[in-house]
Amino acid sequence: MLKATARTVYFVFGWIFLLLGVIGVFLPLLPTTPFLLLTAFCFARSSERWHQWLLRQRHLGPFILDWQRHGVIRTRAKIMATLLIAASVAGVFLNERIPSLGKISVAVICGSVLVFLWSRPSSPS
Repeated sequence: MLKATARTVYFVFGWIFLLLGVIGVFLPLLPTTPFLLLTAFCFARSSERWHQWLLRQRHLGPFILDWQRHGVIRTRAKIMATLLIAASVAGVFLNERIPSLGKISVAVICGSVLVFLWSRPSSPS
């Protein structure tokens, strides 16, 4: 009973994370990749069928497999993420209604994400 409940919880969270990841494609401050990795994690523990579906996705599967197998984030993905993060931070700094503490917080968080992102290997060793 407990195992079935845990699988259901993982499955529901998998769909929630997938939805957030898809929304993140269109909202620059919402990260896509971490939510897709969480989706893969949850589906792997709840439904082999949906996990395989996710890995077979033409645009998502290769990135997830790179991360799962090698801890790799491709250079193109790093560049795209960096450009989107930079644009988002610039938008925050240009918005006069956002308080200075908010701007600093966004800059620190986004800077930390970029440090992590660029510290990952770009190809399998």
